[in-house]
Order: sequence, then C-alpha cells, then structure tokens
Amino acid sequence: MRWAGTRWAGVLGWTVRKGVSALAVLLGAATLSFVAMQLIPGDPARALVGSAPATPETMAAVRHEMGLDLPLPLRYLHYLGRLARFDLGRSYQLQEPVSTVIGDQIVPTAQLAFAALGFALVAALLTAGLTAGRWPRLGRLVQGAELLLISTPGFWLGMMLLAVLSFRWHLFPVAGATGVRGLVLPAVTLGAPLGAVLSQVLRTEIETALRQPFAMSVRARGVGPSALRMRHLVRHGVVPVATLSGWLLGGLLGGAVLVETVFARPGLGRVTLEAVTGRDFPVVSALVMLLALVFVTVNTLVDAVCRIADPRLRAA
Repeated sequence: MRWAGTRWAGVLGWTVRKGVSALAVLLGAATLSFVAMQLIPGDPARALVGSAPATPETMAAVRHEMGLDLPLPLRYLHYLGRLARFDLGRSYQLQEPVSTVIGDQIVPTAQLAFAALGFALVAALLTAGLTAGRWPRLGRLVQGAELLLISTPGFWLGMMLLAVLSFRWHLFPVAGATGVRGLVLPAVTLGAPLGAVLSQVLRTEIETALRQPFAMSVRARGVGPSALRMRHLVRHGVVPVATLSGWLLGGLLGGAVLVETVFARPGLGRVTLEAVTGRDFPVVSALVMLLALVFVTVNTLVDAVCRIADPRLRAA
C-alpha cells in the first residue's frame, strides 16, 4: 500500500509539473507571437480594408473595431483573454473564423507530418539495426549518405525527386495530388533528413549497447544476432530516439510549409505564407499556438514513453 501510494504521488507530481510547464510554453508562444506581429511593418487595418481606397475616418473606424486604438498593454490583455476563451478571432483577409481557416487545411498537413515521421522512424530502424557494429564498409557508405541527406536543403531534394520520379519515370504525380501516391514524394522529402539524424543516434546507441555485459550474456543464452539487435539492443536506443523525434516533430510542421509549396499540396503552408505577408494577425497567432500545443503534447507523450521504456526514469 505504501509503495502504491508513493507511485501515485509520483505520477500526480509529474502530471502537475507537466501541466505547469505546458501553460508556461503556451503563454510564452502567445506573447512572442503578439510581440512579433507588432514589430512587423505595415497596418493590420489596411489588410482588413483591402486595396480599395478608404478615408481617414473609415480607417479610424476599422482600427477602433479591431481594438488597434487601445494602449499596447490593454491590447495584450484582451488578446490573452480571447485565447483563454478559445476565441481565435476572425481572419482579416478571408473574413472567416480562424478555426475554420485552419480546420480546413490542418488534415493534409497532419497527414504529411505523420507520414514523414513514420518513414523516418522505419528508415532509421532498418539502416541502424542492420549496419550497427558490422559490415564496416557498408556502414561508412550509409553514414556518408546520411550526412549528405542531413546537409541537403529540403526544396532541392524535393525538386530532384520530382525531376527523376515524376517527370522522367512518371512513377508519382507531379504536383497537387492528394491521394496516397501524391503523399509519397513529399513525405520522403520531409522525412529523409530526419531519418538520417535518427539513424545516426540509434546506431551509436546500439554500438554502445553491443559492448555492454548484458549483450554477452544474451549471446551466451543462444540468442541469434538479429534477435539480439531487434529485441534487446534497439530498446536501449528508444529513449534518445523518442526524445529526438519529439523535438524534431515541430521542425516537421515547419518544414511542411516549404514542402507543400514545392509540391503544390494543400495544407497550412499556403495559409501561413499568406497570413504572414498580409499581417493577418489572428491566423498567425493561431498557427503559433497550434505549433506550441503540438510541441507540448508530443513532449509529454515522449516523456511518458521514456518513463515506460526505462525503469530508471520511473525510479528517479
């Protein structure tokens, strides 16, 4: 009973700490987005009026309706109050609720991000699991290819894949496709550099585990090399790989903006570009908060997975 009470107290303390940390991250993201939009040159009221000529009286009325004539601290407090009520406002350019603007485009971006992450994890598991600690020449070739992928700009990799696999061999759609075949090249473009990073981390962890006493004990019990790697050694690389995957998922969402532009895919990429260039503050703010929320959620899930995979973290 005492052990169970201590365990639940530890879970409760961990949950409270994560909740406080999440609120701090979301507040920081909201503050940074507010400050950044104030520093961008231009008039948000002009974005709402459009290119049509407007009198000074009309512009003053628009600024009053938008709350732009209030002091900056008061505007900040009103902004936080709307976020606390889950009110994201209306888009200045599209004159639609921001939740509708983002909701219409979030599914294609989420599909691309998760497909890229899945490809990266599978590629890292295969390359690191097969080359760690054996076949030195092949391992060096794979590591060289990984370094090349890491240093390759995403837009260049996407254009090369389009040139070879779409224009030359006609294996995949050129651009704008929304089916599974249209998702392959964008997912590979976005996930290949991430897979290269994860593969290098996982390979290092496996090679370190190969030198540990438990690996010799497992071999002494008659376990084959493949089973040793997949059932025992890969588990020792789960914690750093999971941690790194969670940290890089935010980069996947950011990289999706560029990849969606290269492949002319629907998604949040075009929405982000138009909102930033048009000073559509409600949309930009909502996108920043969405990214912060995804980061907080993924970070919490990664921490939970690490605690499950490594008993030492639970004990700590």
